Amino acid sequence: MKTLIYFIKKELQQLRRDPKMFLIVLLAPVLQTILLGYAATFDVNNVNIIVFDQDKSIQSRKYIEKLIQSGYFTLKKYSNNYREIEEYILSGNAVAGIVIPNNFEKNLSNNVPTKLQVIVDGSDGTKGSIATGYIQAITSDYSQEIISRNAAKKGIAINLTNIQPATRIWYNPELKTRVFMVPAITALLLMIMTMLLTSLAIVKEKEVGTLEQLIVTPIKPWQLIVGKILPFIIISFVIIILVNSVMVFWFRIPIKGNIILFILASFTFILSTLGLGLFVSTISKTQQQAMMVTVFGVMMPMIYFSGFVFPIENMPKIIQYITYIIPLKYFLIIIRGVILKGNGFVELWKELVILFIMGVFILLISTKRFHKKLG
Repeated sequence: MKTLIYFIKKELQQLRRDPKMFLIVLLAPVLQTILLGYAATFDVNNVNIIVFDQDKSIQSRKYIEKLIQSGYFTLKKYSNNYREIEEYILSGNAVAGIVIPNNFEKNLSNNVPTKLQVIVDGSDGTKGSIATGYIQAITSDYSQEIISRNAAKKGIAINLTNIQPATRIWYNPELKTRVFMVPAITALLLMIMTMLLTSLAIVKEKEVGTLEQLIVTPIKPWQLIVGKILPFIIISFVIIILVNSVMVFWFRIPIKGNIILFILASFTFILSTLGLGLFVSTISKTQQQAMMVTVFGVMMPMIYFSGFVFPIENMPKIIQYITYIIPLKYFLIIIRGVILKGNGFVELWKELVILFIMGVFILLISTKRFHKKLG
């Protein structure tokens, strides 16, 4: 046991002697959490629009004012032709162009159906669809106001709808994607740091020859493996504390669920990432090769297929089946459930058990391969 403790101390001291690596371990997760927390959002605000108002009436101006006052749109310019709208959208100076036809006010006053033309830049599908939804909602609301006003002038009581939904939004009342993304970012950074640190640190010892020196010492193989893994588990929990402190105190996203469950889930996930890092170290001869394999062979597929960015439900069936073997998928479900919804073990036990089994399996396979390499 003393040998193992000394070996762990040696690994931690070796990390401390490398100032650059020490700064990366401590500062990089904090800075990346802050930067990605602001960058990773699908909220669309200040959508630039250009307007071609052919009617130039009071009602057309009121309609445009309603769009601007919503806070979602910024009027770049009033245009006098279609060509200018095309140029603005083509150059990226406007996301949408709105064309108000002649007799817009007259048709509204006479309750005659009238149409607006909305031209949207679809090269960015997300921004385009969200902007279209905003315009449709505001236009519908404006149309109902006009109908009610015209009916009131004629002394007619009108009920536009018999069904009025009373919407209550739980867990994220302001519908900010940042609230949804930041917990996932903490999981992503935990995966990146632990996997990369494990693979690079072991391969580095291969390159400088210290791993071979350790093999010929009286240290038993299991002590060497455990001694290599435990320091990274300690570092992992330091990273967890750092990135989640940023989430709670910087972004004001509290952990609503059980902290113990959150830590337990993090530990089971770390088993997978450390195991994968250990496996990469057994198939890599240089640090550069280890980084390439880790990033492109392991981390990128996990990010794409975990539901971190793209909803799994929207993927083809065959891809959805692949996601069942992605540890990050289950960890994201757990931490979003614990942090945002306050879910407990009853709601998340299946994901936790699957994540634990996957973590143990990956770590055992990687340890066995690493043991053979030592032999």
